[in-house]
Amino acid sequence: MIHTSPNIEDLIARVGEYLPKEKASDIRDAYEFAAGCHKDQQRKSGGPYIEHPLGTAIFLADLNLDATTLSAALLHDVVEDCGITLQQLTSRFGGDVSKLVDGVTKLTRMEIKEIPDSLMEPEDRLQAETLRKMLVAMAEDVRVVLIKLADRLHNMHTLSALSKTKRDRIARETIEIYAPLAHRLGIWDIKWRLEDMSFHYLQPTEYKQISKMLSARRTERESYISNICETLSGDLKEQNIDAHVIGRPKHIYSIYQKSIKYAELGKNISDIHDLYAIRVLVQNTRDCYNTLGIVHHLWRPIPGQFDDYIASPKENMYQSLHTTVMCKDAIPLEV
Repeated sequence: MIHTSPNIEDLIARVGEYLPKEKASDIRDAYEFAAGCHKDQQRKSGGPYIEHPLGTAIFLADLNLDATTLSAALLHDVVEDCGITLQQLTSRFGGDVSKLVDGVTKLTRMEIKEIPDSLMEPEDRLQAETLRKMLVAMAEDVRVVLIKLADRLHNMHTLSALSKTKRDRIARETIEIYAPLAHRLGIWDIKWRLEDMSFHYLQPTEYKQISKMLSARRTERESYISNICETLSGDLKEQNIDAHVIGRPKHIYSIYQKSIKYAELGKNISDIHDLYAIRVLVQNTRDCYNTLGIVHHLWRPIPGQFDDYIASPKENMYQSLHTTVMCKDAIPLEV
C-alpha cells in the first residue's frame, strides 16, 4: 500500500486552519523535542522513526483535536523508547501532556501483555470485547484512546515491512479490537480505514476482487453521485441552508460484509447495488435537522436506517444524523 512520508510543515499547516499561532508553536516545540529523542532510531520500514509520531499527530489534526493531544501524540513513544521520564515531560510541556503520554504508554504495555495472537475464532470474540472495554476503562481521558487509535492507524500503513506472521496478528488485532473501538467512539473515518487495511492483509484475494469491481463501476457511480449532489445542493440553496454536499466512497470491508449476506440469499457480489453515499456538511444543528427533512422529502427513507448522533452524541462528542433513502432508479443512498 502506498504511503507518503509526513512532514512537520504538513502538520503545522493543518493545525493553522483551526488553532491559534501560539498553539502551533507549542506543537512544533513538541515535534522538535521528539525528533531529537528519536534521531538515531529507524522504523522496520527503513524510514526515520519520527515519521511515526508525526503521522499519528497528523491523523489527529484531521479530527481537529487540541494542541495538548497533538503534542502528546508527537511525544507518545519517548518514555517507552527513549528513556525520557514523565517528570521531564511535565517540566517541558506541562502536566496535561505528560498525563496523556503516560496513558498511552500504559495502554501500549497492556496491549503487548493482554492481546492474544488470534482473535478471529468465535470463542475469542468475548475476549476481544473485554479488551476493548479495558482499553476505554484504563484511559481516564478519551484523548488517550484517540491517540492510540491514530497510532495503530499509522502503524497499519507500514505493515508490509513486517513478516507475514506479524502482519496477520496485527491485522487481526486491528479488525477485532481497534476498528470496533473507533466505531464505539463514533470515529467512522478511522474505523473504515482500519477495517480496509486489515482486510487487505487478512483476505487479499477478496480485497482485490472487490477493488476490481469498484474500479470497473467507478464512472457510473461518480456520475450518479454527481447528479444527486447537484439536486440536493439546489434544494438546500433554495431553503437558504449553507451546505457542502460531497460524495463519500463506500469502503471495501463493508462491501465484503454485505457480500456475505448476499451469498446467504443466493446472490452474487456483482448484485450489490447500494454502493452510493454522500456527506452533507452544514453550519449548525438546526440546519442539520432541516437538511434531514429535505433529504426525506426528496427521497423515501428506508425504515430502520436512521441514527441521531446529535440527540445521543458519541463519547468523542461526534454529532451528525445518518439516514439511508431509496434514491432515483430505486438505488439505496446513505446520507
